[in-house]
Parts: sequence; structure tokens; C-alpha cells
Amino acid sequence: MTRDDGSTGSRERILAAAAAMLAEDLTARLSVRAVAARAGVSTGSLRFHFPTQRALQDAVLARIYDHVFPDDPIHDRSLPARDRLVNCLRQVLAPAGVGKQAREAWGNAYQMFIAPEPTEQVRAAYLAVERAAWRRIEYWLTVLADEGALPREDHARRVRFLLTVLQGLSIDRALPAEDSILKSETETLYTAVDCVLNAPTT
Repeated sequence: MTRDDGSTGSRERILAAAAAMLAEDLTARLSVRAVAARAGVSTGSLRFHFPTQRALQDAVLARIYDHVFPDDPIHDRSLPARDRLVNCLRQVLAPAGVGKQAREAWGNAYQMFIAPEPTEQVRAAYLAVERAAWRRIEYWLTVLADEGALPREDHARRVRFLLTVLQGLSIDRALPAEDSILKSETETLYTAVDCVLNAPTT
């Protein structure tokens, strides 16, 4: 028997249950029945709050992202837009660590997303992670566009570019390096941000 009081508390229980399932296995399929059972709510309640599986995944990953990065530097208007965006991108790289920690993170990513056959479950898990990162970068660019630092337009090209730069830098963190990683990474981030902020409009 499920306990479902119909309050907003059920939404929070659903998000907490789904987050716990993803923490145990990032490729876990967040099925309506499994999440509802874990949260102690009815499937109808879950569908009321999250009409689709994608809506649930997106909300859970957004919640996790907000928990990992609670203080968003994009709002620190004491710094120029260029520095704020670099600081935001550094936040994305920070959890990857460097050296051994970065190698372990990439090893885990390989085991979850590259080594197995690309089943629908693996694909959905990867795309959910990518969508969360995409939304976060798109949000930062929208904030800067609202301030006039960028044109108000679709930022898809800029988001894809920045995601590609971040993926490359996170791989660099796992590889043996001669130079200071911080120095070369900072130069790369500023170059990428300058390209984004000074790109011609389409």
C-alpha cells in the first residue's frame, strides 16, 4: 500500500527516490512503477507531477546539479561577464578532479556509456546527463544575453562548442601533463569564452 497525501511533499519524495536510484546506478531506468514504489506514492501522483519519464529525469538531474553547484557565479555582477562565464565553466570541471581522480571518473564513464552496447537505457542515461549540462550552460548564456553581453538568439551552437571544450579539458585532466594544468586550462577556458562572447551573430 502506498502513502500519498496529495501534497507537494509527494513531489519531493519522488525526486529524492529517483535521485537515490541514480546515485546507486547512473544507468538506472527511472520507470514510473519503480520510482513511485520507492517514493511511497501512487503512479498517478508521480504522473501528476511528472507527465513523462523525460520530465522526471530532467527534474532529478537539475536538482542534483543545483545541489552540486549551489552558488552560481553567473550572478556575481562584481565581475565582468567574461570572468563569470569562465568561473561557471570551472565549476563544471571541478568534480572531475585531476590525475588519479580524473582517471577514475573517465574509467567510470567508459564503463557506463562506452563499453556496453548502446542500449536504449544507456542512451537515455547519457542523454539525460548531457541535457542537464546543456541546460546549465544555456542558462548562463541566457543570463549574459539578458545583460547585453550576448545577442538574444538561440545559443545551441555556443552551448555545443562549450560542452565540447569542457569534455576535452576533462580528458586532459586525466592524462599525464608536463605543463601546469591550471595554467593551460585557464588559457583554454578564456579562449573559448572569448570566442563565444565575440562570435558573429547568425
